[in-house]
Amino acid sequence: MTRIRSIRTRVWNWTGPTLPPQGNFCTNASDALYERGDAMASFRFHQWLTCEVETEDGTIGLGNAALAPTVVKKAIDDHYAPLVIGEDPFDSAYIWEKMYRRTHAWGRKGIGMTAMSAIDIAIWDLMGKLVGKPVFKLLGGRTKEKIPVYYSKLYADTIPAMQAEAETAMQNGYLAFKSRFGFGPKDGMPGMRENLKRVEALREVIGYDRDLMLECYMGWTLDYAKRMLPKLEKYEPRWLEEPVIADDINGYAELNAMNSVPISGGEHEFSIMGCHQLLERKAVSVLQYDTNRVGGITAAQKINAIAEACQIPVIPHAGQAHNYHLTMANANCPISEYFPVFDVEVGNELFYYIFEGDPEAVDGYLQLDDDTPGLGISLSDKHLQHFEIME
Repeated sequence: MTRIRSIRTRVWNWTGPTLPPQGNFCTNASDALYERGDAMASFRFHQWLTCEVETEDGTIGLGNAALAPTVVKKAIDDHYAPLVIGEDPFDSAYIWEKMYRRTHAWGRKGIGMTAMSAIDIAIWDLMGKLVGKPVFKLLGGRTKEKIPVYYSKLYADTIPAMQAEAETAMQNGYLAFKSRFGFGPKDGMPGMRENLKRVEALREVIGYDRDLMLECYMGWTLDYAKRMLPKLEKYEPRWLEEPVIADDINGYAELNAMNSVPISGGEHEFSIMGCHQLLERKAVSVLQYDTNRVGGITAAQKINAIAEACQIPVIPHAGQAHNYHLTMANANCPISEYFPVFDVEVGNELFYYIFEGDPEAVDGYLQLDDDTPGLGISLSDKHLQHFEIME
């Protein structure tokens, strides 16, 4: 038996080139405020945290988090690492409960749960490496020959630009696409029409034999969403994502009960119980927790079981290796979100610049290797000149 001897955290601050923000790029929760400048700024992830959990024999498990990395680093270094060092990594359930319960007064949501997630993901990667098995094999094994993915980009732009991007993605074999709305309540009826024009334009390109998902990123109000849903029905969206702010579970439930367009959400929820509340209230028709916010792989598997019992599909937020392993091992996870390899824009793309080994989609699918232990990713040294790394 080997025990955990150290936990190393680093914050990777991207200093390389980024695509500049543009107006009406994506609605978001800040749209309700009077703003000058880039309202999307606080939702861009140009920093990332890596968490390396090392055992006495020198094996290292790799975890990560993108939410408020400098604060999460402080939480891990000062509060969570001392709880974990000295433990057997295969006591992962005990370690999770220890982190959760010993910090319960302040850590059960937000920064604390994000810190727990990074450590937990690293421990699962570590366990896979110690036994020479991929994480999805530890979670129950393969439920799919390969994982279908949906193209997750199509931020609001001019109609010709969005159509051209959709056409290129379609030629690359994608069978499902997600687009972002650029207009919300502050833009009134003219903005509502602009939203509908773009949905119609995308359907003109991809047709109706391919799925189209639509995202609001918490930028609408309940009233605005109730007005929009009937107008969207004829475009047959697979779901409408995060139409209202994450705390408005009543609003989610009311919209979902309209039986107009399926409502999805959960990426800004924390913990098993938080996701259970969404399911219990029938607030979503698709659950989209974020593994590196919701408590890591240990919590995600419990949430998957609850969702399966409710017959609500789970499609974790973002691509990334940890989500692919969960999707491969769960029949109730039908498809994965996939951010294409791209220049740094919102920040989800940073995963490709920090890590090596994250699978790339081919003809709308991706594959996991049965013989690669752990999560199958490692830290890359190819782009170090574009990062300032904080130890």
